[in-house]
Amino acid sequence: MSFHHLCSSPSSLLHDPLPLCNLLSVYPKSTPRSFLCSYNPNSSPFHSRNLLQVTHVSVQEAIPQSEKSKLDDADLPIPTPTASKSYVWVNPKSPRASQLRRKSYDSRYSSLIKLAESLDACKPNEADVCDVITGFGGKLFEQDAVVTLNNMTNPETAPLVLNNLLETMKPSREVILYNVTLKVFRKSKNLEKSEKLFDEMLERGVKPDNATFTTIISCARQSGVPKRAVEWFEKMSSFGCEPDNVTLAAMIDAYGRAGNVEMALSLYDRARTEKWRIDAVTFSTLIRIYGVSGNYDGCLNIYEEMKALGVKPNLIIYNRLLDSMGRAKRPWQAKIIHKDLISNGFTPNWSTYAALIRAYGRARYGDDALVIYREMKEKGLSLTVILYNTLLSMCADIGYVDEAFEIFQDMKNCETCDPDSWTFSSLITVYSCSGRVSEAEAALLQMREAGFEPTLFVLTSVIQCYGKAKQVDDVVRTFDQVLELGITPDDRFCGCLLNVMTQTPSEEIGKLVGCVEKAKPKLGQVVKMLVEEQNGEEGVFKKETSELIDSIGSDVKKAYLNCLIDLCVNLNKLERACEILQLGLEYDIYTGLQSKSATQWSLHLKSLSLGAALTALHVWMNDLSEAALESGEEFPPLLGINTGHGKHKYSDKGLAAVFESHLKELNAPFHEAPDKVGWFLTTSVAAKAWLGSRRSSGGVSA
Repeated sequence: MSFHHLCSSPSSLLHDPLPLCNLLSVYPKSTPRSFLCSYNPNSSPFHSRNLLQVTHVSVQEAIPQSEKSKLDDADLPIPTPTASKSYVWVNPKSPRASQLRRKSYDSRYSSLIKLAESLDACKPNEADVCDVITGFGGKLFEQDAVVTLNNMTNPETAPLVLNNLLETMKPSREVILYNVTLKVFRKSKNLEKSEKLFDEMLERGVKPDNATFTTIISCARQSGVPKRAVEWFEKMSSFGCEPDNVTLAAMIDAYGRAGNVEMALSLYDRARTEKWRIDAVTFSTLIRIYGVSGNYDGCLNIYEEMKALGVKPNLIIYNRLLDSMGRAKRPWQAKIIHKDLISNGFTPNWSTYAALIRAYGRARYGDDALVIYREMKEKGLSLTVILYNTLLSMCADIGYVDEAFEIFQDMKNCETCDPDSWTFSSLITVYSCSGRVSEAEAALLQMREAGFEPTLFVLTSVIQCYGKAKQVDDVVRTFDQVLELGITPDDRFCGCLLNVMTQTPSEEIGKLVGCVEKAKPKLGQVVKMLVEEQNGEEGVFKKETSELIDSIGSDVKKAYLNCLIDLCVNLNKLERACEILQLGLEYDIYTGLQSKSATQWSLHLKSLSLGAALTALHVWMNDLSEAALESGEEFPPLLGINTGHGKHKYSDKGLAAVFESHLKELNAPFHEAPDKVGWFLTTSVAAKAWLGSRRSSGGVSA
């Protein structure tokens, strides 16, 4: 029968000359396994405790059926204690065996934990370390040394403890003690000491194993030096070590953070094929890699793969996804990720809110951005200058004047940041676009008092403000300031001057012609020909305008032509307006204005200014008249005008509202479609009748 003998007193563990793994012996015979062969240096303290358990036959090992009935029925002999030997025979299936074994194990383990704590607390010198170990009160065995070092946290005393144990116990496998000492350095993120200990290993003739490299690599990762992790990983083969899947998976993160994206993605492809276990930290790095490279779909794919594998995203992953969606200008996907974050029980932190403000602010999702901003304020979270400026810039672009003022006041009252040049620029732009002259001037004064000189961007906004208020003299004065400051006007500044001219009464336009000539002579020549009614030789105006188009950037070409056409319409020079529109078509600045299908002919005006839209309407009506009344071309069942349904950010009216009124003035049969916002439709019959009546009445202008 198989019986175990147990020590009668747990306290004897501390004085028993045998190691803990020999406290339980097995009858009649057992085959022991080496404790050292099963050691894993990367295990947690919990796993280290398991190292102390008996590695012979378990007291819970299955008993053959032939023996079972005998054990159940037998009267077990209980020897009488003697002076020389004190033990009892216990049924290995008895609850008492389990209780005694647990009690003995816990007592020994607790003592070793206390020893580790004492060594952590002692002074980092050989004498004090030796005194603590000597005072333990019992012989330390190799597995005891492993448990003690594994539970230490002090990187100053740990190497002294290691040296003491190596000298006193002469372990069979020194590398294990080195590995658990390396774990102490990893806990404190002390890569320097880890690398120094590695050198000592080699000097002592101890060959590192896989666990040695894995521990140093993870220490480098946790210490924030992924390039060193890569270096240690690439050393493994020279010592005959082959990384396991866990180490390889960790290297995806290390290579990614070290900047070797190609290697990181190559390892990830292999990980998917070989089904490695990848942690959340590595997935986070992969999302960052794809985000930085601009592969935003890749970020979302990683997120979906992660969920499919059952790896739960952490808050860092959610924040990185939100940041990536902000860079991609995909606020709708940022909303979905934010909802996932909340539904999975996470509480947004500062980084979450910052990423959301950037995502919504860049995409001009004004209401959503303001909700996040106010939620941050309710939770007492402070904003940075960049976040405040993101909100103010958004407000400037979408015309949220009152909200911008609220944000600016909050920023001024904030103790953690002060307004900068960008702050004032955005605020002045908000006031300027809405024509609030006094507020814009006050903001400009605050900007100067704060030590910031106005930039060309700011002065452009100020000119726009004065133009909107029709304060032409102030426009000229501000223009002179630009020249006095030695600032060279750019295309945007000149475009602003041109836009101001379209809002200026005809009797005052002459004051601005000189400014335009100084700012951009080629533009000044074209404007002068329009304003001063210089007819000149045929084709000269077209030639000058073509040269102007060639001289300006592609980003301002449409704005320039829109303004020039608006100016022509204001000056009642429809022929010039048509000439400029035709040039815009030839240069592909205006595209897709007209479309034809079997069922409908359409005019598309969404991207045009009011003057340009009216000019395009005039040209289209002339084309329709020619097609129907001269060429006899058949119309499709429907004709439509698409103005779009939006309105200008700083105006209560959009193009649709203005056109509705204009079409009524023309008595045109176009009516707003109830099921297609921004569309005005008519039938071919009604259109032909109207065009015929216009020709008979001599109407030529749209």
